[in-house]
Amino acid sequence: MDKINHEYEYKGMLINGFLMIFFTFILIPGLIALTIATLAEDAPGLATAISIPLFIIFILGCVGYFVQEPNVARVMIFFGKYKGTCKKVGYYWVNPFLNRKRLSLRIRNMDIEPIKVNDKVGNPVLIGMVLVWRIKDTYKVVFDLDSQSLGAGAAGINNNALSNFVRIQSDAALREVTGHFAYDNTDASRPDELTLRSSGKEISDLLEKKINERLAMAGMEVVEARINYLAYAPEIAAVMLRRQQASAIITAREKIVEGAVSMVEMALKSLDERDIVKLSNEQKASMVGNLLAVLCADEPLTPTLNANV
Repeated sequence: MDKINHEYEYKGMLINGFLMIFFTFILIPGLIALTIATLAEDAPGLATAISIPLFIIFILGCVGYFVQEPNVARVMIFFGKYKGTCKKVGYYWVNPFLNRKRLSLRIRNMDIEPIKVNDKVGNPVLIGMVLVWRIKDTYKVVFDLDSQSLGAGAAGINNNALSNFVRIQSDAALREVTGHFAYDNTDASRPDELTLRSSGKEISDLLEKKINERLAMAGMEVVEARINYLAYAPEIAAVMLRRQQASAIITAREKIVEGAVSMVEMALKSLDERDIVKLSNEQKASMVGNLLAVLCADEPLTPTLNANV
């Protein structure tokens, strides 16, 4: 396994913290007190020579404690060298000279504010999304991103800096994906065309893929990305609303005409089968015209009576 630029598990010394409490705060202070009490009068120089190293060990022993919760990791660095990532849960003591950078591996939520982007056909649209992400590779987060911009320190990584990085990359991916699709279907000959408005799952899957490609270099991954806001930009919203209304009216008219033709056909067929009346072609044409006018009209028609004898 490549241990140069990827995360791997910490294999160094990791001692139970409660055991080290006994050693640090009971055993060593006891040895210091016993040494001073025993050798202070007879050999004060020897007592000092023994007590000083024990006191230094006591100070160092107080530094190496840490508590680890679930879904939290610590990147272990020994004088600039990466020694592994500890993900074990509990109370531990490690080499006090290790720099322990704390990282949260928990899922985080982010609301990307709507941005103005041109869709596939050039229409400006406002689009926003909800993003769920988390840290995947602690090595890349700590060492592949600029430590100064991230505010790296012993207490951990600056979460606001990580969020800003994710926000910028997600914004770029959202612009890229939006530019490949139209807001709505503009080609009647291609009813299955993917659009921003009707292809939610497909667009979300593509968004996740594009954002993951951008975040992978920084050791982060997207769990879910979904569009939560989609609308035409204000400058064309009114025009597009009229276009949608016209399209809806045309579709409704098509249905009405289709139903009216079926009803006329049924009426003529029923008259022929029951032999109620014999109609000439001219009479049938007139009847068809009257029925279509009645069935397709927006408002009720006023009947007229032909009184010619």
